[in-house]
Amino acid sequence: MLSLPWFLAGVGALLTLAAIAWARHVSRRLERLAQSYWELRYEYGQLNARVGRLEPPDETAAPEGSEPRERPKTSFVPLSSLRK
Repeated sequence: MLSLPWFLAGVGALLTLAAIAWARHVSRRLERLAQSYWELRYEYGQLNARVGRLEPPDETAAPEGSEPRERPKTSFVPLSSLRK
């Protein structure tokens, strides 16, 4: 009778160790993915800047019959008016 609780405690301890090992593995993988994301984002910015230097945007050449777009105006909306 005394061996069943010890057996369950041992199985629980093994499951706990396995869960900790899995969590560490996932944590390391997430760290690698985050590092890769930021490296790719940096490289994208660098390449975008290089392309921008090679081919500057030509804003004077607009298609015929089209007018230049105006930026939409933004205005301040206080949060108190949204709470109503």
